[in-house]
Amino acid sequence: MSANEITPLLEARNIVKIFGTLRANDDVTLKCMPGEIHAFLGENGAGKSTLVKMIYGALQPTSGQFFWNGRGVVIASPSVARQLGIGMVFQHFSLFEALTVAENIALAMPGSFDLGALSARISKVSASYGLPIAPDAVVADLSVGERQRIEIIRCLLQEPKLLIMDEPTSVLTPQEADQLFAVLKRLASEGCSVLYISHRLEEVKDLCDSATILRHGKVVACVNPKKETAASLARLMVGGDVHAVKPAKAGTVGKERLLLKNLSLAADGQFAVALKNISLAVRAGEVVAIAGVAGNGQGEFFDAISGERPVETGMVEIDGVAMGRAGINARRKVGAAFVPEERLGHGAVPEFPLSQNVLLSRHAADDRLVKKGLVQKDGARETAERVIKAFDVRKGKPDPEARALSGGNLQKFVVGRELDRTPAVLVINQPTWGVDAGAAAAIRQAILDLAAQGSAVLVISQDLDEIFEVATRIAVISRGELSEARPAAAWSREAIGLMMAGAHEQKHDSRKEKRHAAGA
Repeated sequence: MSANEITPLLEARNIVKIFGTLRANDDVTLKCMPGEIHAFLGENGAGKSTLVKMIYGALQPTSGQFFWNGRGVVIASPSVARQLGIGMVFQHFSLFEALTVAENIALAMPGSFDLGALSARISKVSASYGLPIAPDAVVADLSVGERQRIEIIRCLLQEPKLLIMDEPTSVLTPQEADQLFAVLKRLASEGCSVLYISHRLEEVKDLCDSATILRHGKVVACVNPKKETAASLARLMVGGDVHAVKPAKAGTVGKERLLLKNLSLAADGQFAVALKNISLAVRAGEVVAIAGVAGNGQGEFFDAISGERPVETGMVEIDGVAMGRAGINARRKVGAAFVPEERLGHGAVPEFPLSQNVLLSRHAADDRLVKKGLVQKDGARETAERVIKAFDVRKGKPDPEARALSGGNLQKFVVGRELDRTPAVLVINQPTWGVDAGAAAAIRQAILDLAAQGSAVLVISQDLDEIFEVATRIAVISRGELSEARPAAAWSREAIGLMMAGAHEQKHDSRKEKRHAAGA
């Protein structure tokens, strides 16, 4: 039998999904063959998530049909999908931190079970696939990479025939990503199909056997990614060239604009991370990047610098002004700007139009928006329109609500809102989280351009490609401790991966042990 005669494991045929006036999927056809790793690519808002939710039974198509092993099926719910043999590992994990690994997995298992027997199965499967995890470990104590293992093992225990992975490497160290790729290749060799969603095109080229590319809800290409370049895949996704980020010209680094000295902060809650004696200086004209796996204190670090939490011990200075006990508006008034990780809910109010979202972070430091306590609506609209134009924010009406934008377009707006001020100091957490190649390039270029104008930029990111593209210097955060910031050229990906896994903590602990031994 020729390859063309092999029956697809899953076929989506002429799928249409309509939300009001929006055709999120427009006559989409996709085939996943047995044992292949199939990439599903597209810009933010292209319709990938909509189709995947229908494959997993969380949504139903307006028209069209799914076929499983050549037989027409209605995937009425996620439980039906799992019964067919479809498993999914979501980008944002659905785990209870206070429960153990085994207890979390048990919640997703059908029927009655014995926790001891389930724990034994978890140990066996995790060891077999090189995904070591202790069934009795509490999730709150685990790294993000280990939490992803739980999600994968939970799927593997159900013996899936199709595994859907949504941006799986966005939270992993390079070493953990390599381990994941080995697992996926083994699953494919055993006959399991993988539907792989990612914006990281180099890993798609290396890992995937085929790729379906979506643009504006329509399939525009089905290609062999190994015969493409990252640039050609990006062109297919966006319908044109993605402008390369132009590296900053070597320039004179100016004065210290952001200074942290011996900064410590207690954990704010049972599952938070304490910051431990952090010192860092960011100078005019440079971009300092903080690398790290999610959940190692990045959120607390951002909160301490932005003023969302007052500093308990140590010092925060912005352009020479002590700001450790000051709130976020006071820090904005001396020229600082902040972009949080969560764009919808933290960076923008979903129900507010963009013009009102401009006011959220600009009202205290921009007299064009508020005069004598009165909101200047015209000024707010003009500012929103300027940001929309400068950052090519795609929208359906003149002043839409924030929730109406795709993730990438909202991210461009939230970043653009802060850069529009040309702040003296910019602190930005996960600047291109989950955005497509075009939006990521635009945001990264804007960061470099701002630094070139004399601003000090601090970038907190889990994306090593991004870090190497923008950073002048790089430091690594792990369990609330920050390594020394060194020139980007002095780092390798492997060295950063080891530091992200806590190598500098181990050295620190080793030095303490030696001191204790010497004093004994």
